[in-house]
Amino acid sequence: MLKRVFVAPDPGRLRLRSATRAVVGISLAVAVCGLAGHSLSAAIVGGLAALLALFTVTDPTVRGQAVTTALLPAVGFPVLAVAAGLHDYPLARDAAFLAVVGAGVYARRWGPRGHALGVFAFMMFFAAQFLHTVPAQLPELYAAVLLSLCASSTVRFGLWCYERGRPAAPVPALSQGRGLARVTTRQAVQAMAGVAFALGVGQALSDQRWYWAVGATWWVFVNTVSRGETLVRGFRRVLGTVLGIVVGFAVALPVQGAAVPTALVVAASVFGIFYTAAVSYSWMMFFVTAMASMLYGLLGVLDASLLVLRVAETAVGALGAVLAVLLVLPVTTHAVTDEWIRRALHCVHACAAETAARLAGTPGADPGPRVAELEVLLARVRLAVSPLVHPLHYSSERKARAREVLALLDTCAQEVRSLAAAASDPVASHDDRLSAACWRVEVAVEALTSPTGSRRAGEPQPPVPHAAGHHPALTHLHGLERALAAMAVPLQRQEPA
Repeated sequence: MLKRVFVAPDPGRLRLRSATRAVVGISLAVAVCGLAGHSLSAAIVGGLAALLALFTVTDPTVRGQAVTTALLPAVGFPVLAVAAGLHDYPLARDAAFLAVVGAGVYARRWGPRGHALGVFAFMMFFAAQFLHTVPAQLPELYAAVLLSLCASSTVRFGLWCYERGRPAAPVPALSQGRGLARVTTRQAVQAMAGVAFALGVGQALSDQRWYWAVGATWWVFVNTVSRGETLVRGFRRVLGTVLGIVVGFAVALPVQGAAVPTALVVAASVFGIFYTAAVSYSWMMFFVTAMASMLYGLLGVLDASLLVLRVAETAVGALGAVLAVLLVLPVTTHAVTDEWIRRALHCVHACAAETAARLAGTPGADPGPRVAELEVLLARVRLAVSPLVHPLHYSSERKARAREVLALLDTCAQEVRSLAAAASDPVASHDDRLSAACWRVEVAVEALTSPTGSRRAGEPQPPVPHAAGHHPALTHLHGLERALAAMAVPLQRQEPA
């Protein structure tokens, strides 16, 4: 786990920049709330709003991120009002919470913006339970949220907008069906079922801190699709929470809300959340739990029994998510991994074709965007395959096949990056052998991804013209061919899971 965090590559130091900017933006938001004379509860809600704006708003363009950030109060304020108004009506409150969960998950069908707005709505309801919000507090909370979003946006879009000028990051999504065939619809039903379980059992454990179980169920579903991904994420959430509780006992209990050490630990935790989120969910949850422990100390309600209760509620929430994905409209790991692998392979061919076209002098041909898309797709493949390579997976044979596929895809990505570099060479020129090699790459991809592709593999290949010398791009195209040929063996042995 330590190796994954501290040795994981950070191209362009984007994780480091994001984490540092988050500390600056959230610190400014909380400071502004303090200078405005807001209460501790309002400052916490404001800080949470700033954190969510910086963490969940991931539109591919800076303009899109600004629009989504501006829309956050439009969904957050009504939810806060409903949560506060139903404070003394448990049954109605629970029904409203379930509705927010279902709508928040379903909103993912509209991409990153829908995801961010859904998360923000859920967390505003969650925060109202965390702070026992009543209607009289709403004006102050609204003001704190607006101030905090303005402060964090000043940092993100003004003082330190390192995304400006960078090409828009592609945002791939699974194919959409209709009705219950749509993944977001199935997940919305699953999430509501899991949260209903967490509500019931969590309230039986504690009528004051039951929302921890609901929060655990919700966050297990975020950024997961298949039942395998959800099982792994549930395990990692509990593991990260247990590790974070160690910090609670070792640091939060002795500190007991002292301002300076609490601020330092919370700032370090915010940095850790943003820096580790992309590479280790367990470490992210470790920092989330450490931050929550310090905030409870700041509120004056922290003791050892509260920390133990948090572990129990988290386990209940994770169990609710696991039961939901296993029993309610399950989405198999095989179906998800199969689609992401197919998408990645088609992108490999598109990269090769764009490179050949660029070398042939075709106007507008550029493999760069395709290479960036392939990197994003490979990240999705790794997430989808993670259940199959997890240490607790029961089948060593399936682990080996999954690792083999990942290694071969990484080889394809390496060859594609080298191809793009060869095409960017100003003195590089076209070679007719490139067209023949790209044709063979296309045939190999079709053979791996479609039932009809195997028939194309038997067609006669176009003649390879004689050309003197050796073109540098050919080496990488031949490397792609070898990797694709080797991938046929493990992919053909894949079994549903």
